[in-house]
Amino acid sequence: MSANFSLRDKVIVVTGGTGILGGAFVKAIASAGGIPVILGRNSAIARQRADQIIQQGGIALAVNADVLDIQQLTAAKDIIVSKLGTIHGLVNAAGGNLPEGVLPPSSDVFNLNLDGMKSAMDLNIWGTVFPTQVFGQVMAQHQGGSIVNISSVTSQLAVTRVLGYSMGKAAVDCFTKWMAVEVANRYGEKIRVNSIIPGFFITEQNKQLLMQPDGTYTERGSKVIQHTPFKRFGQPEELNGAIIFLLSEASNFVNGAEIRVDGAFTSFSGV
Repeated sequence: MSANFSLRDKVIVVTGGTGILGGAFVKAIASAGGIPVILGRNSAIARQRADQIIQQGGIALAVNADVLDIQQLTAAKDIIVSKLGTIHGLVNAAGGNLPEGVLPPSSDVFNLNLDGMKSAMDLNIWGTVFPTQVFGQVMAQHQGGSIVNISSVTSQLAVTRVLGYSMGKAAVDCFTKWMAVEVANRYGEKIRVNSIIPGFFITEQNKQLLMQPDGTYTERGSKVIQHTPFKRFGQPEELNGAIIFLLSEASNFVNGAEIRVDGAFTSFSGV
């Protein structure tokens, strides 16, 4: 049974691999025997994470690219294929919110920072679609593989102040189901597309909204905890089980699925 969850020798690209959640995914993939490709804009962190895996006896590759730049992604694809031969999987972990995409409490809801909202939406939807187009093509041309998109509970419920981010993640949900059906119609079981819907995890993008400098919760952070039946934020490593499952042969008949890892946040009515 454990062999079904193995990623032995599988090349898995992790966009946003230099972030907090992406870093946890990279470690999990390496622990499962896979070869993570750490893709991000911070080349120093990417190399550091790749070096750590190599020093521990694994194989990893750091590649610099912006997920919103098709030319950079194509160049990254060529590097990966030339060095590792192919691509077996993709985790679209790049995304998150932007300061200009957050509505301040005192701002007029009919005077939104539309450019900021659009930037946040673009990062999350096109930052998922573009890598899927570029790296998914390699899977289609070779032996196939698994694509895992990272959504958010903000796509499921109305979460105040983060409209652009929420719309971007809602679009990711739509894209996941649409792409799962389209690739199945064209390639059969060769390629699978699924998503994970995380609850609230502390990242660089949301830390100031949820935590005070002294480590206590902001008012917003307290509200999140109150609405989460587990009464805590998630730990990045708690997403790893879902990631390995969806990337591995254990999920061969899973396609177009959304796996919630949210401490029951989206199941709780508040009563």
